[in-house]
Amino acid sequence: MTIIKFRNKSSESTMVDAAVLAKLEEGYAKLAASNSKSLLKKYLTKEVFDNLKNKKTPSFGSTLLDCIQSGLENHDSGVGIYAPDAEAYSVFSELFDPIIEDYHTGFKKTDKHPPCTLGDASVFSNLDPNNEFVVSTRVRCGRSMEGYPFNPCLTEAQYKEMEQKVSTTLSSLDGELKGKFYPLTGMEKAVQQQLIDDHFLFKEGDRFLQSANACRYWPSGRGIYHNDNKTFLVWCNEEDHLRIISMQMGGDLGEVYKRLVTAINAIEKRIPFSHHDRLGFLTFCPTNLGTTIRASVHIKVPKLAANLAKLEEIAGKFNLQVRGTRGEHTEAEGGVYDISNKRRMGLTEFDAVKEMYDGIAELIKIEKSL
Repeated sequence: MTIIKFRNKSSESTMVDAAVLAKLEEGYAKLAASNSKSLLKKYLTKEVFDNLKNKKTPSFGSTLLDCIQSGLENHDSGVGIYAPDAEAYSVFSELFDPIIEDYHTGFKKTDKHPPCTLGDASVFSNLDPNNEFVVSTRVRCGRSMEGYPFNPCLTEAQYKEMEQKVSTTLSSLDGELKGKFYPLTGMEKAVQQQLIDDHFLFKEGDRFLQSANACRYWPSGRGIYHNDNKTFLVWCNEEDHLRIISMQMGGDLGEVYKRLVTAINAIEKRIPFSHHDRLGFLTFCPTNLGTTIRASVHIKVPKLAANLAKLEEIAGKFNLQVRGTRGEHTEAEGGVYDISNKRRMGLTEFDAVKEMYDGIAELIKIEKSL
């Protein structure tokens, strides 16, 4: 049995460092004076700020600065807050709860996320059997490993220990999930190029993650696993401890989701996941909490897309989010949009996927009728 040694900062001091407080005060003043549209600015009132600025999480001594540093430095953030460790969601709940409620459309602090229910994947048939509209289908989820904090509090030794556990676990997968783990450290150029060509390789975090201290000791402890068919992928220590992804060309959501469910169950037998009674599965960013499920298609609906506002309006009715081909803040290349479920909290995993399934089926029906 591995004994995990936490860096217990709180034993050093229960007081928030004067330099941290000064940085908080300065950052808060600038944010308050800015025209930022972030959820952080919306909910970090002076009263909330004063209530939280002297608090620390018990196990890791994380401060309010650890949570909001990215939003203080990047006024163009959409959200602007991350959880440095699992306890932050409780200690700084006065700020996290309203942001979670706003982002996850009405998930109130009195609400409780339902227990994990992956359901029966076989009820989802192929959304587009004639391959007219759906280019590809993808379902992913995030998981955190129990007993480890999130990125800002991890030591290099912990990053390496986690990678070792993940690599060993994934290398024992068999059947369709059988594949190979590629550590980012010391990766050969040819392997790197192949992973880039497959759109599998993740890069060091963007400025939002950099400011949140999510990229320390890069590329130590980071790695990628994929199966031989390239339909199953796991990212180790990118934004979350684990991102588990199932995908393939075409619209067979049932097949894609079944593969993901099989993988989650196989990995969970060997790696305990961090779960919260009220918030569901815990992740670094509060936007991914709950089911952590993002089910998406790359889809061509040229008639609907001729009026993007209309497409977004119809998608919104089904709780779907429309993005460019390569995700957030990108253009639709060749008329291909990335459309996914938006709700991740307050419903089961099965229902999150079903929302996407029903919504896309309806969009295709409307496209055919135009």
